[in-house]
Amino acid sequence: MTAGDANQLISVQPNDLKFLFELDKPSFCNLQLTNNTDDHVAFKVKTSSPKKYFVRPNTGVVMPRDSCIIRVTLQAQREYPPDMQCKDKFLLQSIIVPPNTDVDDPPAYTFNKDGTKEIKERKLKVFYESPSGQANSEDGGLKSFTPQNPDANSESLTIQHLKD
Repeated sequence: MTAGDANQLISVQPNDLKFLFELDKPSFCNLQLTNNTDDHVAFKVKTSSPKKYFVRPNTGVVMPRDSCIIRVTLQAQREYPPDMQCKDKFLLQSIIVPPNTDVDDPPAYTFNKDGTKEIKERKLKVFYESPSGQANSEDGGLKSFTPQNPDANSESLTIQHLKD
Protein backbone atom coordinates (compact mmCIF):
# COMPACT_ATOMS: atom_id res chain seq x y z
CA MET A 1 0.00 0.00 0.00
CA THR A 2 1.33 3.44 -0.90
CA ALA A 3 1.12 6.54 1.29
CA GLY A 4 -1.81 7.86 -0.79
CA ASP A 5 -3.79 4.68 -0.05
CA ALA A 6 -3.74 5.09 3.74
CA ASN A 7 -7.10 6.90 3.90
CA GLN A 8 -8.65 5.16 0.89
CA LEU A 9 -11.15 2.32 0.90
CA ILE A 10 -9.54 0.95 -2.26
CA SER A 11 -5.88 0.90 -3.23
CA VAL A 12 -4.93 1.10 -6.91
CA GLN A 13 -1.98 -0.38 -8.77
CA PRO A 14 -0.41 1.21 -10.75
CA ASN A 15 -0.84 4.78 -9.48
CA ASP A 16 -1.06 6.24 -13.01
CA LEU A 17 -2.33 4.99 -16.36
CA LYS A 18 0.42 4.47 -18.93
CA PHE A 19 -0.40 3.68 -22.54
CA LEU A 20 1.92 2.63 -25.34
CA PHE A 21 0.92 5.22 -27.95
CA GLU A 22 0.93 4.11 -31.59
CA LEU A 23 -1.08 5.75 -34.35
CA ASP A 24 -4.21 3.87 -35.43
CA LYS A 25 -3.76 1.18 -32.77
CA PRO A 26 -5.67 0.78 -29.51
CA SER A 27 -3.69 0.36 -26.30
CA PHE A 28 -4.75 -0.78 -22.85
CA CYS A 29 -3.73 -0.50 -19.22
CA ASN A 30 -4.96 -2.74 -16.40
CA LEU A 31 -5.70 -1.34 -12.96
CA GLN A 32 -5.88 -3.58 -9.93
CA LEU A 33 -8.31 -2.36 -7.28
CA THR A 34 -7.90 -3.84 -3.79
CA ASN A 35 -10.50 -3.42 -1.07
CA ASN A 36 -8.62 -2.45 2.12
CA THR A 37 -11.66 -2.91 4.39
CA ASP A 38 -13.89 -5.59 5.90
CA ASP A 39 -16.86 -3.98 4.10
CA HIS A 40 -18.24 -4.25 0.58
CA VAL A 41 -16.97 -1.27 -1.43
CA ALA A 42 -18.58 0.03 -4.62
CA PHE A 43 -16.41 1.80 -7.19
CA LYS A 44 -17.02 4.00 -10.20
CA VAL A 45 -14.45 5.15 -12.77
CA LYS A 46 -14.93 8.47 -14.58
CA THR A 47 -12.72 10.14 -17.17
CA SER A 48 -12.26 13.64 -18.55
CA SER A 49 -12.30 12.13 -22.10
CA PRO A 50 -15.07 9.52 -22.25
CA LYS A 51 -15.04 9.22 -26.06
CA LYS A 52 -11.34 8.38 -26.06
CA TYR A 53 -11.38 5.49 -23.56
CA PHE A 54 -13.31 2.30 -22.80
CA VAL A 55 -13.36 1.32 -19.12
CA ARG A 56 -14.56 -2.20 -18.27
CA PRO A 57 -15.99 -2.61 -15.78
CA ASN A 58 -16.55 1.07 -15.01
CA THR A 59 -18.63 0.28 -11.90
CA GLY A 60 -18.84 -2.63 -9.52
CA VAL A 61 -18.43 -3.85 -5.98
CA VAL A 62 -15.24 -5.28 -4.51
CA MET A 63 -15.79 -7.82 -1.74
CA PRO A 64 -14.02 -7.37 1.64
CA ARG A 65 -10.21 -7.77 1.35
CA ASP A 66 -10.61 -8.84 -2.29
CA SER A 67 -9.41 -7.27 -5.53
CA CYS A 68 -10.50 -6.88 -9.14
CA ILE A 69 -8.96 -5.86 -12.45
CA ILE A 70 -10.24 -2.96 -14.53
CA ARG A 71 -9.13 -2.69 -18.15
CA VAL A 72 -8.84 0.83 -19.56
CA THR A 73 -8.50 0.92 -23.36
CA LEU A 74 -7.24 3.95 -25.25
CA GLN A 75 -9.00 3.86 -28.61
CA ALA A 76 -6.92 4.11 -31.77
CA GLN A 77 -5.85 7.72 -32.32
CA ARG A 78 -5.29 9.43 -35.68
CA GLU A 79 -2.61 11.90 -34.64
CA TYR A 80 0.15 12.25 -32.10
CA PRO A 81 -0.51 14.64 -29.22
CA PRO A 82 1.86 17.63 -29.04
CA ASP A 83 5.11 16.53 -27.36
CA MET A 84 3.41 13.22 -26.44
CA GLN A 85 1.77 14.99 -23.47
CA CYS A 86 -1.66 13.97 -22.21
CA LYS A 87 -3.98 16.07 -20.05
CA ASP A 88 -6.61 13.34 -19.65
CA LYS A 89 -7.49 12.31 -16.12
CA PHE A 90 -9.46 9.57 -14.41
CA LEU A 91 -11.41 9.76 -11.17
CA LEU A 92 -11.95 6.65 -9.07
CA GLN A 93 -14.81 7.00 -6.62
CA SER A 94 -15.41 4.47 -3.84
CA ILE A 95 -17.97 4.09 -1.07
CA ILE A 96 -18.96 1.44 1.47
CA VAL A 97 -22.21 -0.29 0.48
CA PRO A 98 -24.47 -2.91 2.08
CA PRO A 99 -23.44 -6.56 1.52
CA ASN A 100 -26.56 -7.24 -0.58
CA THR A 101 -25.60 -4.62 -3.23
CA ASP A 102 -25.49 -6.01 -6.79
CA VAL A 103 -21.80 -6.77 -7.34
CA ASP A 104 -21.87 -6.08 -11.08
CA ASP A 105 -24.21 -3.10 -11.13
CA PRO A 106 -24.53 -0.92 -8.02
CA PRO A 107 -27.62 1.35 -8.09
CA ALA A 108 -27.12 4.62 -9.99
CA TYR A 109 -27.81 6.67 -6.85
CA THR A 110 -24.85 5.05 -5.02
CA PHE A 111 -22.50 7.86 -6.08
CA ASN A 112 -24.92 10.79 -5.78
CA LYS A 113 -23.40 13.36 -3.44
CA ASP A 114 -26.10 14.25 -0.96
CA GLY A 115 -24.02 15.29 2.04
CA THR A 116 -24.71 12.14 4.06
CA LYS A 117 -22.39 9.82 2.15
CA GLU A 118 -18.64 9.65 2.43
CA ILE A 119 -17.46 9.10 -1.13
CA LYS A 120 -13.69 8.70 -1.40
CA GLU A 121 -12.09 10.04 -4.57
CA ARG A 122 -8.74 9.38 -6.14
CA LYS A 123 -7.37 11.04 -9.28
CA LEU A 124 -5.24 9.13 -11.76
CA LYS A 125 -3.09 10.81 -14.41
CA VAL A 126 -2.54 9.50 -17.92
CA PHE A 127 0.86 9.18 -19.57
CA TYR A 128 1.73 8.16 -23.12
CA GLU A 129 4.84 6.12 -23.82
CA SER A 130 6.56 5.88 -27.17
CA PRO A 131 6.99 2.45 -28.73
CA SER A 132 10.53 1.12 -28.31
CA GLY A 133 12.79 1.88 -31.21
CA GLN A 134 11.34 5.34 -31.79
CA ALA A 135 13.16 8.32 -30.41
CA ASN A 136 11.65 11.65 -29.48
CA SER A 137 14.30 13.42 -31.53
CA GLU A 138 16.24 12.80 -34.74
CA ASP A 139 14.46 12.25 -38.07
CA GLY A 140 12.40 9.16 -37.18
CA GLY A 141 11.19 10.62 -33.89
CA LEU A 142 7.72 11.50 -32.78
CA LYS A 143 8.40 15.25 -32.74
CA SER A 144 8.69 15.16 -36.53
CA PHE A 145 4.97 14.27 -36.56
CA THR A 146 3.97 17.30 -34.50
CA PRO A 147 2.29 19.87 -36.78
CA GLN A 148 3.96 23.26 -37.17
CA ASN A 149 0.68 24.99 -36.36
CA PRO A 150 -1.09 22.58 -33.99
CA ASP A 151 -4.13 24.81 -33.48
CA ALA A 152 -5.16 24.93 -37.14
CA ASN A 153 -4.35 21.28 -37.74
CA SER A 154 -6.02 19.85 -34.65
CA GLU A 155 -9.16 21.90 -35.23
CA SER A 156 -9.65 20.48 -38.73
CA LEU A 157 -9.01 16.96 -37.47
CA THR A 158 -11.43 17.46 -34.60
CA ILE A 159 -14.15 18.63 -36.97
CA GLN A 160 -13.48 15.67 -39.24
CA HIS A 161 -13.69 13.32 -36.25
CA LEU A 162 -17.05 14.74 -35.20
CA LYS A 163 -18.54 14.04 -38.63
CA ASP A 164 -17.52 10.35 -38.52
